[in-house]
Amino acid sequence: MRLKTALVVAAVVAGVAAPTAAAAEHPAPEHVCLASVPETDPLEPGPVDICVSVFRPAAASPAHRVPVLLHSHGWGGSRTSAPGSFRRYLDAGFGVVSIDQRGFGESGGKAHVEDPAFEGEDVIRVIDHVASLDWVRTTGPNDPVLGAIGGSYGGGYQFAGAFTEIMKTGRTRFDALAPQITWHSLNDSLAPREVVRTTWVTALYAAALDAHTSALHAGYAEGLLTGNWPTAMAEFFRDNGPAHHVAAGRRLDIPVLLRQGISDNLFPLDQAIDNFDRALTPRARANSLLVGYNGGHSLPNVLPAGYAVAGDACSATLGASGYDDLELRFLAENLNGAPRTVTGHGRYHLMTAEGGCVDTASVAPTTSVALPDIVTTAGAGLPQAIRIADGPLTLAGSPALDAVVSTLGLDTRAFFALSVGRSPLDAKVIQHNLLPHREPGLTLGTRRAIELPAVAATVAAGQSLFLTVTPLSDMFPLHGSRTPGVMALRDVTVHLPVHG
Repeated sequence: MRLKTALVVAAVVAGVAAPTAAAAEHPAPEHVCLASVPETDPLEPGPVDICVSVFRPAAASPAHRVPVLLHSHGWGGSRTSAPGSFRRYLDAGFGVVSIDQRGFGESGGKAHVEDPAFEGEDVIRVIDHVASLDWVRTTGPNDPVLGAIGGSYGGGYQFAGAFTEIMKTGRTRFDALAPQITWHSLNDSLAPREVVRTTWVTALYAAALDAHTSALHAGYAEGLLTGNWPTAMAEFFRDNGPAHHVAAGRRLDIPVLLRQGISDNLFPLDQAIDNFDRALTPRARANSLLVGYNGGHSLPNVLPAGYAVAGDACSATLGASGYDDLELRFLAENLNGAPRTVTGHGRYHLMTAEGGCVDTASVAPTTSVALPDIVTTAGAGLPQAIRIADGPLTLAGSPALDAVVSTLGLDTRAFFALSVGRSPLDAKVIQHNLLPHREPGLTLGTRRAIELPAVAATVAAGQSLFLTVTPLSDMFPLHGSRTPGVMALRDVTVHLPVHG
């Protein structure tokens, strides 16, 4: 077994049943290792086996074939192999195949972080094995009725496998996916505007030291020395997510249940919105859902302070009792032909920071507000909050900012977010998320579009909505401006997704 560091923040796998002693009626899982593409990294070259545990429901047989769900673990974790696991799926008539991804658990090789040429090919080998099982329902030769579950890295493999199949054959054998808290672009997630999320990158690196390739080890070291996102890292992660396939014109034409933490400050809501809007065909989107909740990879902001009521307020509004029930109903409808009881297809269901739920067909800005000129220090200093509007007000979606930007200093960086409070002194960042804006060189009066984090919030009467601008963020320590300086914004307009 490989070294695995137990970091809760890096090994989140949501929506998976815990082992129970009462599941004896289902057969014990079978454990199999499958030959896959060889490892090319110089740290561990050679053949690679991908190891899986196969859970068959008691009722499954050659005379009564059933669909199968693939499952995999979060970053730094390993497959679920204990008897009694996945009972709610087995009881519902699904087989489950849990996968040790490359570089983790008993599987060989190094982690290429959902590269189509490695992890994508590994998933294809697993699907081939599933199709060979005589109790698995198929729709044609080597084509099982197939879904997938898992969160974080266990969501990433789902996109890697499906898109790699599309890249190779023009179609995928997956019939439905249910990824949670995963990414659209790893580069945009780990280093938005090439400003590194130091807190998370350091935790993720430490969580899987034995699994990294030599290229990732070298890139991490370079980043520590320079304070920048190395070109080698950008190239390493370039192909490893839906963004790469979307850029090549590929789309998924299957139903997808996307669940994303809006207060997740590693893979924030923006990543799920990009997957929902860009990675699916219109037909697939009409049969898919995006459910946002307050959770996931959530580290609370101290500088500047943020807020979010933890939980999932939306799943129970969609024809289900909660997320676990929603996921099971979605899979039953799309893999087993169950009656359609899930509601809200083709829409965004976003939990507010205060604990409510907004159901909307669009997350685009609907209202624009002009703001006064803004001047912030860079590299050192305190956050400031600029009033935008007074409550009552409901936001849900993707805000944006545009301004004419000037800087004094080189590689100037500042961090932006929406916040709520009764005054600038007590305003807190909505759902703990900020995004950086970076000017690599000296900038004199250049109009810029500045991305703001996607949020959902209800600003009550007596409160106000603010724009928080800060030279420092505890999600990006050591990656603020390279030298002290100033960033000035004039002709500022904020665009807000106002609802109701």
